[in-house]
Amino acid sequence: MAKTTLDSGWLAARSTEVHFTGTQLTTTHPPSAPTQPWMEAIVPGTVLATLVKNKVVPDPFYGLGNEAILDIGDSGREYYTFWFFTTFQCKLSGNQYCDLNFRGINYSADIYLNGHKMVLPKGMFRRHSLDVTNIIHSDGSNLLAVLVQPPDHPGSIPPQGGQGGDHEIGKDVATQYVEGWDWMAPIRDRNTGIWDEVSISITGPVKIIDPHLVSSFFDNYKRVYLHATTELENKSTWTAECSLSIYATTELEGGIHLVEQLQTRNLSIPARSRVQYTFPELFFYKPNLWWPNGMGKQSLYNVIINIDVEGYGESDSWSHYFGLRKIESHIDGATGGRLFKVNGEPIFIRGGNWILSDGLLRLSKKRYETEIKFHADMNFNMIRCWGGGLAERPEFYHYCDYYGLLVWQEFWITGDVDGRGDPISNPNGPLDHDLFLFCARDTVKLLRNHPSLALWVGGNEQTPPEDINTALKNDLKLHPYFEHAEEKAMPVGDLSPRLGDPSQYLDGTRIYIQGSLWDGFANGKGGFTDGPYEIQNPEDFFKDNFYKYGFNPEVGSVGMPVAATIRATMPSEGWQIPLFRTLSNGYVQEVPNPIWNYHKYIPYSKPDKVQDQILLYGDVKDLDDFCLKAQLVNYIQYRALLEGWTSFMWKKYTGVLIWKTQNPWTGLRGQFYDHLLDQTAGFYGCRYAAEPIHVQLNLATYFIEVVNTSSEELSNVAMEVSVWDLEGTCPHYKVHENITALPKKVTPIVEMNYPKSKNPKPVYFVLLKLYSMSDNKILSRNFYWLHLPGGDYKLLEPYRKKTIPLKITSEVFVQGSTYKLRMHVKNTSKKPDSKSLTLEHGSAARQSNSCIVTESLETFDSGTEKEHQGGWFKRIHKCFAGKSNGLKVSEINGHDSGVAFFLHFSVHASNRNHREGEDTRILPVHYSDNYFSLVPGETMTIKIYFDVPPGISPRVTLHGWNYNGQSIHEALYDITGNLVN
Repeated sequence: MAKTTLDSGWLAARSTEVHFTGTQLTTTHPPSAPTQPWMEAIVPGTVLATLVKNKVVPDPFYGLGNEAILDIGDSGREYYTFWFFTTFQCKLSGNQYCDLNFRGINYSADIYLNGHKMVLPKGMFRRHSLDVTNIIHSDGSNLLAVLVQPPDHPGSIPPQGGQGGDHEIGKDVATQYVEGWDWMAPIRDRNTGIWDEVSISITGPVKIIDPHLVSSFFDNYKRVYLHATTELENKSTWTAECSLSIYATTELEGGIHLVEQLQTRNLSIPARSRVQYTFPELFFYKPNLWWPNGMGKQSLYNVIINIDVEGYGESDSWSHYFGLRKIESHIDGATGGRLFKVNGEPIFIRGGNWILSDGLLRLSKKRYETEIKFHADMNFNMIRCWGGGLAERPEFYHYCDYYGLLVWQEFWITGDVDGRGDPISNPNGPLDHDLFLFCARDTVKLLRNHPSLALWVGGNEQTPPEDINTALKNDLKLHPYFEHAEEKAMPVGDLSPRLGDPSQYLDGTRIYIQGSLWDGFANGKGGFTDGPYEIQNPEDFFKDNFYKYGFNPEVGSVGMPVAATIRATMPSEGWQIPLFRTLSNGYVQEVPNPIWNYHKYIPYSKPDKVQDQILLYGDVKDLDDFCLKAQLVNYIQYRALLEGWTSFMWKKYTGVLIWKTQNPWTGLRGQFYDHLLDQTAGFYGCRYAAEPIHVQLNLATYFIEVVNTSSEELSNVAMEVSVWDLEGTCPHYKVHENITALPKKVTPIVEMNYPKSKNPKPVYFVLLKLYSMSDNKILSRNFYWLHLPGGDYKLLEPYRKKTIPLKITSEVFVQGSTYKLRMHVKNTSKKPDSKSLTLEHGSAARQSNSCIVTESLETFDSGTEKEHQGGWFKRIHKCFAGKSNGLKVSEINGHDSGVAFFLHFSVHASNRNHREGEDTRILPVHYSDNYFSLVPGETMTIKIYFDVPPGISPRVTLHGWNYNGQSIHEALYDITGNLVN
């Protein structure tokens, strides 16, 4: 199939301002330029995205700009009914056919092509394919106009706001978040527009439609069979004699592809008819399996189906990257939580809830890749696509396949809009149940071949209406092979005749759960038992009574971004920090400014339960101080959440999903990176906490635990425990050798008894390292700042005046606009005398003369960061090789000894004379680590890579808590690593 995506050259205009019909627009009166009322349009995108691009309305994500935009509930649907127009070329030869394809329109549309009208049915989540062979001008320009109407029931926004506004949007099959939520302002046009891909495709007489790929395994995953079924449509007026082939390729080194399997079959397809064809099984012996992030490689095969027609040649072709894997799921008897297995191995779920990439649906492959890689970098293994958002796009799933993120995909039902809320909402779901089911079935066909897709769920905190739920249960019933059971040895070829071919099912390979609180999630019975959603005392996550069910699909908290993001997304009146008001009961209440309130700020305190966690660090001076201290809290909060859940792995819990990982707009809560794609410190707290091999401190018991989520026993390892005080001394140091950690277990090692020792310091640091005794390789490193029970962190404020010397050795690799840096950072302050340290075993001196095990620059590529094994990274890495700018060494002077605390890299455009509030950051940037701390003598290598916009010279900035005598000191480097004076 020759496919051309129509994603540029579009114009748009409000329908009431266009005085021509669709026929006239596509024949005699086409718009030729962006002149009134026509403007440049964003396609794929929405009406509001186009209005924002053309500055017709304020940016709804900036300050209170959204309040200045007319809401569709007040304007009426006609105000957001828009024309979209473009032209395209399409040459057809004999026996070729052309389809015009829309992968998503919200909500209905009239299509005009070269004067011909076609009406598209309603529904946001359905594909449209129109045969336009007889309409196309093969020898010239084709004129396409699309009149897009908003959802039928856009609703209005009550004065008090609320979850899903007045819930009217639930009557349509569309996104529900658009009427606003407690983390999101309303989207004024309700996402009206051509929101997904538009394309034209050219085929021969026979077309391939929606193939279905399924793999089955035998002999402990050594023998694999690939089943494939596809629909074939003969568009011609004669019987087509066809040769149909399927083959699978795998990529070897150097971009070479190896054909693993090949089958060819001959068949006849009657004129003007559709037939379904099932291939004989393709056989693989000891294939490369697809594994989730942290369990193994994400091996993908490219499966290609071709059809040749006698007398014509290749008529159509279809390809898809497919992973050979099996997902099973059942309710665990020990915990009551839902347990997932991949390729027979249980997987402890640690992931997050995803709304959508952008509230104006400015969806892009590049942004999808960045965001999915962020989730993989946090060592997450699952993303839940929440029911009030999108049925996510194939590009989203492609990167989940690539980076190993299992996906929980919900349909478009939420408790707030479909059964409860204020006002009480309608429990019967959309008005058109048949439309809902059509969209659901079409979505299944669109996404079912992605190995990352783990389960379908009927809705968020609600089940679909009974008739829809029953239909989905039937449509998505499991093939018997995929039902949870012990592996059964079956003879070769026995699967199809005995059990039926699984590729004949609509899906057949993944479970369907009727709602997010049912069948092994929360209390399993639909009770509102997810959450909580506010700040917590970090130690509470480790307590047995924090959450009593086996799998929590939503537990949330804070997520304040850095100060630069506040300045970039708000006018100066939004830079005011909250007022701290002490109430009569002693509770300190945060009173945020109105702009923060509008952007859904959530406080860092909880009445009668959690004292303000920012004020634990002392008084707050200004925005920079507030946001920096918020990052300290973010880091502690989310690391404790995941470590607390992991501490009860398999004993009490089977998984947890954090609410939420990101924001589709410039929100101020529940996120690990902001809408501009800058990470918060919570991102890195999660990254450590979710390591497959991890050493952690239980904040409730103060036992040090070793977490092993892998399938292999961990033996011959040592654990180094060091305590550091604010004077730069090391009052406690022990090494524990010959540790064994069983697979998929949490092993308590020893109590960290420093707080019970004689005269412990009120604020102190703890560094935990787990390393292999055979080669001294660090398996896990974890750094804590702690205070004694009942205390606070206020002594860290004067600690800022410490001047801690650093040595930074940098190396830069450049390929085109992509930069990759190695920043080798060493705390060069004086180390304590090793004779004063208490060693539990004397051999620790072999590793280090004091408390440090360092990494060398030469071992950069063997570090603990997961680098994807796929082709893109390998190719980039090869390009970087040999293009190094060499090593650059810079010194940051300081005369004190101690911990270099909370170091943070960022990347900026080299414009030193920028205006106040101007955002100089280059985003996104991928860091192997950030918000890190170094004890005396310790070295870490931080890997950084990013793309630079044209004409921009980047520089790297290092912020630190406590050196050069300033609260925040910036050591600026140009891109060759030289210190900028």
